[in-house]
Amino acid sequence: MNKIIDLPKIIDPRGNLTVAEGLRNIPFDVKRVYWVYDVPGGESRGGHSHKECKEFIIAVSGSFHVTLDDGTSRKTYLLNHPYQGLFVDTDTWRTLDDFSSGAVCLVLASEFYEESDYIREYDEFLRYVGGKRGSQGL
Repeated sequence: MNKIIDLPKIIDPRGNLTVAEGLRNIPFDVKRVYWVYDVPGGESRGGHSHKECKEFIIAVSGSFHVTLDDGTSRKTYLLNHPYQGLFVDTDTWRTLDDFSSGAVCLVLASEFYEESDYIREYDEFLRYVGGKRGSQGL
């Protein structure tokens, strides 16, 4: 289930520290880490879904919105705290936009990069999740 997760925030007068540990406060074993930055004004990122890969998205600097869509409903989250992250489950279409100047988006992923795991067309995503719901009797 997609949700915001608070990470440990260790407050220190010399500067705060936050830690993310796979299978501890991240609900999966981390196999890949990547970050997105220098996003031009008005641009968006994401625009895809994963069949197997789960992700944990953190705004380590600045802010941006993440809109998640399960094929029947949408919810938008504002990420703007480096001690919080958004868990994004499989079969969820995601779009990231409204990046502030200097924003850095860090993504922890449960799987190594595999192009065949991506669904990059929204209509195909709707067919995919609709087919899964139909096969589960939902």
